[in-house]
Order: sequence, then structure tokens, then C-alpha cells
Amino acid sequence: MITLNQRLKKVSTYIQGDCLADIGSDHAYLPIFAIENNLTQKAIAGEVIKGPFEASKRNVIDQQLNSVIDVRFGDGLSVIQNSDDISSITICGMGGPLIAKILDEGSEKLTNQPRLILQSNIQSGAIRKQLVKMNYNIIAEDILEEKGHIYEIIVADYLEDVEPLSSQALKFGPELLKNKNNLFFKKWERERDALYKIQQNLNPQHHAERLNEINNEINLINEVI
Repeated sequence: MITLNQRLKKVSTYIQGDCLADIGSDHAYLPIFAIENNLTQKAIAGEVIKGPFEASKRNVIDQQLNSVIDVRFGDGLSVIQNSDDISSITICGMGGPLIAKILDEGSEKLTNQPRLILQSNIQSGAIRKQLVKMNYNIIAEDILEEKGHIYEIIVADYLEDVEPLSSQALKFGPELLKNKNNLFFKKWERERDALYKIQQNLNPQHHAERLNEINNEINLINEVI
């Protein structure tokens, strides 16, 4: 049996339906866990880097799950085929802009409108922007800390008519704003402190535009916390 870290275990609670596609699967831990715990019936583990791809294949064989988990080599959502009938897609452990790019470049693979469960390390705003663009409605968000890093999880389902998000909701998360817990404050106080440091090191004459951006960001954070 595979044991997941806290971050991936939380992600697994949102998996729905009979077929999971885990993109950037690394060691295929999440698909293996999902099958072993009856969270889904079959899975695809997609990986674009040779080492993790080989590790995924080994792990799936070791757990004797190669009949229900297909490990595929390829970039982003290109590993998904129309016949797969995917019900949930997980993309974890990447930066927000990269996850958004994967969704944008592979949007034609979302024809049967699977649930998207996305865990970003930084800049989740890029994901939220992309989800609205693709008519995906954010139904849940989580924030958690592991080994000193604070992560966000965004869960979205397809909706014909998605409401646009305010600049606050894009940056901080519509669901996270409804329940600002201690970790939420910790994350944004940390971000604000980092911005203050950058601000102090910039020359007002040479970096007026960047300073203006930073001041706007600081003000946005102050409004929320």
C-alpha cells in the first residue's frame, strides 16, 4: 500500500468518477493510492521526464496494478486519448503559470468536461484566470503547509456560464476568501514582507513602474488581511 504526503492525500479527497488522469505523475503515487483506496477504477499516469516516467512504471508493476494504471510518456494533457473517458484530472506540484499553460495547450482534451484538481506551489492566480476562460467554476479550495511551504489546491467543475472573478478573487481565491484561516494570513503576510524587501531595494527614479506594481500588490494584500 502506498502512503501519500498530506498534500496529495488532500488532493485525493476530490477525485470523482471512474477514470483519473494524473499529469506530471512523478512516481505514480497518487494514481496508485486512488486505485488502492477505491477512489477511482482506472488511471493514467502522465510524465514528460524520463526518470520519473520509468519510476512510475516500476511502481505500478511493483503494486501489480499495470492492468488498471496506464503509465504514458508525453507532455501535459497530450497523454490523454478521446477514448479514455477521463472523469478527473490532477496536476500537482507545479507553479500556477505552468499548470495554466498545460490546461490552455491541452484544452481540446477536456471534451467530456472532467473535474480539475490542481495543486500549485506559487502564483495560483494564473490558474484561476485560465479556469474562468475555459468555463470551469471553482467549487473548493484548500490551503495547507508542508515542510515549510504553503500550498493551494483548487478544485473546479465545468459550468456553461461561469461568473467572472474579481481581481481579489483571482489573486487570493474565491473560496479561500470566504474562510481566511491562520495559514491564509501566514501566506499573505509572508508575501507582503517579501514585497516590502523588494520595495526597499528599488530606486524610485529607475524603477518607477515596478514600484507602482509592488505598491498596488501590497495595498491589495493589506485590504484582505
